[in-house]
Amino acid sequence: MSTKEIAGAVVNVDEEGFLTDPAQWTEAIAEAMAAELGLTLTEDHWKVVDFTRQDYQQTGEAPGLRRITKVGGVPTKQLYKLFPKGPAKKIARIAGLGKPTGCI
Repeated sequence: MSTKEIAGAVVNVDEEGFLTDPAQWTEAIAEAMAAELGLTLTEDHWKVVDFTRQDYQQTGEAPGLRRITKVGGVPTKQLYKLFPKGPAKKIARIAGLGKPTGCI
């Protein structure tokens, strides 16, 4: 495990840049991580990120795409539009969670 400074905070990250301690997450960190991925977070992005964090608090795991679409109510096409090329990983990373199981 290593550390990285993101949005003025030193946080613990894994080798792929995912936070290893979700308690270190802040909205400023989310904005900075999104910028690193070439994204600017809109209200629609935040709805997905907020659902993802709430679901993680309930289940203890980062939700995959199927769960975000079925339980979160966000259509798959919209997820790919908001978070192109690998939405589950991008969403989890921005939400301050580990890589979802099943992601390569």
